[in-house]
Amino acid sequence: MGVQGLTGFVEERGVFFTELRVRDTKLVIDGSSLYHRLCFAPAADFRRGGDYGAFAAAVRDFFGILRSCRVAPFVVLDGGRGAEDRKLPTLRGRAAEQLRAAHGLSRGAGGCLAPLLTREAFVQALGRLGVPFVQCFAEADREIAALANSWGCPVLSLDSDFCVFDLAGGYCPLSHFQWESVCAGEGPQGCYVPARCYSVDRFCRHFGRLNKRLLPLFAVMNGNDYMDLAALEAFYSKVRLPRGCAAGKGGKHLRLQGLLNWLAQFAEPTEAVENVLKYLKKHQREEIRELLCTSMEDYTPSDVNLEDFFQNGRYECEAARKADVPQWVLDALAKGKLAPFIINALILRSTFLRVQVENMQRPSAHSAALPIRQVIYGLLLRVPQNNEAASPSKQTHELPVVCEFDRCQKTIKKTFVQAASLPTDFCDDRFPLDKLMEMSTSCRQMLLLETLGVKMSFLESIPNHLQLPVAVTCYWIRCSEPKVKLHQLKALLLMIVSGELHRINDDPVLPAEDDSIAYNEFLKWKEKKLQNNDFDLDAAHSFCQWQCCLQMGLYLNQLLCTPLSEPDLSRLYTGTLVHRLYQELKSTPSVENLFILSPKMTQLYLLLLNAVESTVSPEFFQKTTKTRSDSCKKKKACNKKRTATKCATPGNLHFCSVNRFASLEVDD
Repeated sequence: MGVQGLTGFVEERGVFFTELRVRDTKLVIDGSSLYHRLCFAPAADFRRGGDYGAFAAAVRDFFGILRSCRVAPFVVLDGGRGAEDRKLPTLRGRAAEQLRAAHGLSRGAGGCLAPLLTREAFVQALGRLGVPFVQCFAEADREIAALANSWGCPVLSLDSDFCVFDLAGGYCPLSHFQWESVCAGEGPQGCYVPARCYSVDRFCRHFGRLNKRLLPLFAVMNGNDYMDLAALEAFYSKVRLPRGCAAGKGGKHLRLQGLLNWLAQFAEPTEAVENVLKYLKKHQREEIRELLCTSMEDYTPSDVNLEDFFQNGRYECEAARKADVPQWVLDALAKGKLAPFIINALILRSTFLRVQVENMQRPSAHSAALPIRQVIYGLLLRVPQNNEAASPSKQTHELPVVCEFDRCQKTIKKTFVQAASLPTDFCDDRFPLDKLMEMSTSCRQMLLLETLGVKMSFLESIPNHLQLPVAVTCYWIRCSEPKVKLHQLKALLLMIVSGELHRINDDPVLPAEDDSIAYNEFLKWKEKKLQNNDFDLDAAHSFCQWQCCLQMGLYLNQLLCTPLSEPDLSRLYTGTLVHRLYQELKSTPSVENLFILSPKMTQLYLLLLNAVESTVSPEFFQKTTKTRSDSCKKKKACNKKRTATKCATPGNLHFCSVNRFASLEVDD
């Protein structure tokens, strides 16, 4: 993320920073940088799918510290990839890096990988804490710079692009923002967060006459998320860059420093660009000129006024207007009520499915949620339901297609997936996408539940905030390959019940005595040393599939304007706990009675277990003999012939297989 090598270059030379005491100020925060920083805590477990409760607690503590220092935070999140999709090559490379990290973690190596639902847990935490935030239409850097400059306050981020923007209040790297070491301060001014603030002016003074208007050209020529350095190799092979002062340990950053010294001889960006083009062949010059100038514009603060959003709940965005996106979709996106996945599928017909620590020899964990994604695509791209008499081939040709980037063994491949054909009510001309909110709640709820394969009558006895997770769990049981084991289901449900018990004990209203006793006993159990802490990769794969199903269930529920309550992720999934419960259930079945001291929690557990088990046959969880076909699964890991119909309930939803497009899969 950002300008290649610039963070290291700036960090090596402390002269670009000043010490800053952060208090009594507004602070514009790069949301993506912050949630990655908080989830990559030193003690975090990256193998077991995330501990969203611990992550939410870190978010709460962070903003609590800011509040104590009278800092007013405004969080700005990236949105979709933008209509031009200029970062696609960078995103594919990043997906490959994440895949390598996930593979290493699956084999016991170190590394960091953000859990699948981190972003969703972060947005929920911001909402609970009342922290003002906005989610932009596309990448947020320019909007962050414009907002910070309008207020004259610092930007908090970990993106080296902010070393290039001319920021009135400076750029505070999160790596130097010591929020966990808040200082008491002296006198009436009170406590503050010690930080370091980078200044463009100090940076440019270090290189003599360097005009700060040349920094965007420097960033583009040095390589960033939008610019492929290969286009400028001819320049670098011919130009003689001045060395200037020492380039650091072992000659690191020689090209970067030489480029800065070379640019310092020019008064304006136009003059510098013309001198770059002199080193290129004539037939390349106009194309490279356009590429450089377009990329430099990424470092000019945006015309979008996010201040309007924080005052009125809405803002104008030219790029969104040109994309012809329904206003309610834009409003929901800005408020974090729709994910960037939705806007990418709508505008680009292209999505990335984030890899997890799963079994790389099996098909991607996202395969289990394919039918849910197809319904999302059908809603967004509004596929009319074909006449039942129409031939299957004719139906196939009329269905829109979305390009998905997903894992296939240890590579990133793209696969073209067909949207689902929706029930007649959703194809009515009175209810296009921009009128979806006007459709009755019962109709929207029915589509959600039909997709997940459950009926509302089945969920009525379940607490409202758990209805969606239970429906998703029923779907997961039916659609996962390999089949979910009974111990995995029980571990998952016990984990959900533990979240409920935690919620009750955190409630300001005094919990019942038996709930309090049960919670204390649960905490004692957690403190005991685990007899078997082995990492079960197949169990991890199964729980990854559940998270994939939950993610797409959340997205479909949001797109349908939440006909079911949205669950609190911080109470819903704790990876280390569900893995421990699974291991202990295998050796100590009595762990199932973990909450026996609380009749309320015991009843909830049995309610959830009976509800989910009732959706499958009595023989479903019986052990089966391993067949010869099981040994062939490794060879078929990339084969996506499994049709969505296998997972869908009979009814009005028509799913199509991705098999017809299997030949169009492309290696990254």
